[in-house]
Amino acid sequence: MLKNLLRFSSGAAAAATLIVGTFAFAPNAYAQKILKFSHTDNPGGSRQAAAEVFAKKVADYTDGRYKVRIFPAGQLANDPKAIEQLQLGGVDFTVSATGSYATHLPSLNLTAMPFLVDTYKQGWEFYDNSQWLRGEFEKLPSKGFRVLSTWEAGFRSFTTNMELKSPEDAKGRKMRVYPNDMIRWTMEAIGFQTVVMPITDVYLSIQQGVVNGQENPVDTIKSLRFYEVAPNLTLTRHVYSPLPLTVSEKTWQSFSAEDQKAVQKAAAEASAFSRKLVRDSVNSQLEEMKAAGAKVSSPEIGPFRKAVASVYDKAKGIYGDEVAKVLADAAYVREKFPSK
Repeated sequence: MLKNLLRFSSGAAAAATLIVGTFAFAPNAYAQKILKFSHTDNPGGSRQAAAEVFAKKVADYTDGRYKVRIFPAGQLANDPKAIEQLQLGGVDFTVSATGSYATHLPSLNLTAMPFLVDTYKQGWEFYDNSQWLRGEFEKLPSKGFRVLSTWEAGFRSFTTNMELKSPEDAKGRKMRVYPNDMIRWTMEAIGFQTVVMPITDVYLSIQQGVVNGQENPVDTIKSLRFYEVAPNLTLTRHVYSPLPLTVSEKTWQSFSAEDQKAVQKAAAEASAFSRKLVRDSVNSQLEEMKAAGAKVSSPEIGPFRKAVASVYDKAKGIYGDEVAKVLADAAYVREKFPSK
């Protein structure tokens, strides 16, 4: 019996050593934390591609302590709801147009003023170095989330189920908009009646005749296949519309200083990837949509610029001197990086 007891003790000690060794040499298998990333782009879109880059780099730079799980196509929430979930801590990351965050900081509406910048280089300079915009972003942690970097979507243009050669063609037509005053004012100044709805409802709403079209960057139009139900793609490029990547402030404060640096680094590298991918894909995406039956046109922009001139005055009536600050920063970047 003593011999059996010694044999049992020896086996138990060996098992204990094995368990301790497992924890000692592979702690990440037990300590890894899952972080939720929600976005509304389809799995094949640029947001998903950049999110995958971000997820990989977060895992790499935190030595596997964190795993980012991506939920595309609005699986968890549409854009406004995802931002609310950031505040509550139910979602850890999301990426959405700047105007989507304006519900929580109204001054961000001003980034959607029409025709602020004309090129990607100008837009990148504005988002990276505008003193006004950096100051606004610094206010967001008090709202429950913070900007980590800016990803790319591009310039907003129209897809409609009728031709849109000038603002005259917009009269009496219904245009889907997301909940953003500046976009709504711009559409109404052009001549559209506006209908607010989440992006996840747009395809079916155009198909059923609830609205005549929508406006988004080419990358989004291609990813969400809006050209299938609204085949007239009119390249007005009326608003530069990139995508701030944001993190829940609750999540951010739960990170160590080391992990905050790691996540910030991953966000910056994913931003560089996103910007290059979207900028370099526009022409091929337009060709693919044309091959699928879309009619792509570049209208005379002058009448559209003239139609939206009232939007600046309307903005000044609400935001006062803030408008001048935005316009000054935009003028600076246009001068610094003149378009060809």
